[in-house]
Amino acid sequence: MSLMLLWTDIMVWILTGMILLWGWRLSKSPEARRKWHYIFRSPLAMASAVVLGFYMLFALADSVHFKVTEPSKTERLYAGEIVSLLDMAMMHQKAYSERTYSAPFATTEYAKSIVVGEDGITRQQNLPLKHVAAEYPVKKSLLALFLGIFVSLLLIGAHLWLTAQEGFMQRIFAVFKGKSELPWRTGYAVLTLFIVLFTWLYVMSFSYHVLGTDKVGGDVFYASLKSIRTGVLIGILTTLVTLPLAIFLGVSAGYFRGWVDDLIQYLYTTLSSIPGVLLIAAGVLMMQVMMDNHPDWFASTIERSDLRLLFLIFILGVTSWTGLCRLLRAETLRISQMDYVTAAKAFGVSKWRIMARHIVPNLTHIILISVVLDFSGLVLAEAVLSYVGVGVDPTMYSWGNMINQARLEMAREPMVWWSLFSSFAFMFVLVLAANLFSDRVQHVLDPRNAQ
Repeated sequence: MSLMLLWTDIMVWILTGMILLWGWRLSKSPEARRKWHYIFRSPLAMASAVVLGFYMLFALADSVHFKVTEPSKTERLYAGEIVSLLDMAMMHQKAYSERTYSAPFATTEYAKSIVVGEDGITRQQNLPLKHVAAEYPVKKSLLALFLGIFVSLLLIGAHLWLTAQEGFMQRIFAVFKGKSELPWRTGYAVLTLFIVLFTWLYVMSFSYHVLGTDKVGGDVFYASLKSIRTGVLIGILTTLVTLPLAIFLGVSAGYFRGWVDDLIQYLYTTLSSIPGVLLIAAGVLMMQVMMDNHPDWFASTIERSDLRLLFLIFILGVTSWTGLCRLLRAETLRISQMDYVTAAKAFGVSKWRIMARHIVPNLTHIILISVVLDFSGLVLAEAVLSYVGVGVDPTMYSWGNMINQARLEMAREPMVWWSLFSSFAFMFVLVLAANLFSDRVQHVLDPRNAQ
């Protein structure tokens, strides 16, 4: 195999590096450390951060791709196929699929099939699943729970050891008695819960389809995990497009005023008056026509769907910068009248330097609050757009595509409910954690709530 980075892989790793660099710079500022320390003093914020870290870990694992150079018969990999680290970990579900629907932890198909017996009599019966080995389920469950608890204790112990300043045992007692500065006890509890749950699901996925299978026999648990990358990428990568436009135009409108302000106001007012869904649908359809006319651009369906995801991120960014731009313009109008800005003008400091050194740093709290608040909205937007057919490529794993496919399954008799439930549960946990964390960030960083 050879390493192959898709366009979205490059963008997400660049953004990850930028976040780490930004965090390192914040650690050098006592005031920034105090603010973020106060954010994480909330047990809800700590628990939400652990959940978001879990989702980000899956997204990063699915953002390292390799191209198969030699076919593998044992794992049904073909030369030229593109797989990620997550695909390799879930290869037992990716390479083998059933014939049709099966319920969670089932050993037979969900619907009955017509079978002619050896005696020549036609019967209806649930055929057994091909890739289910239901031996010793209780033993495997206990093994998975033990493994999950062991990994959790190992990670928690390593963190306690690295953060212990006085003594390791004193650190343990302080944390688990709830006397530490930060609510690490809550964070460790949520971490243990998620590790044990996912370890149990992963171990049991070697013997069962733990969340059932879809219409074509694909594992729903595998599809739900793969959909994490799509949701997280749309939520965070859209900021790469939104922030430069919103910051540059918003600060320019508030500082220069005059015809510059009028022109920018006209631009974002016009965009805001057009329904966002129409703009997004128009952009996606134009892109789809271009991709259909140039099939030679893509060597595989994964590259095609990745480019469509990239275009969707760009379109969402172009159509969602107006709200932040309006906020930054209003705040810039206020800051530009401050004494320190007036003094900088009197000393002959250039306009661009004043904007970069005196105005933009004082807008950081608004930018950060808007980013964390918009994250959950963008994740939900992808689900809605994919549901109506103008989202990501139909061949790409996403919660929106899963919900779109599940709407017909809900009308079956008997009803197939697990695809909708799985996509809803994964998306609900991510959006809830993002909303809880953003509420805490907004409360702490908003100057009106200064402590």
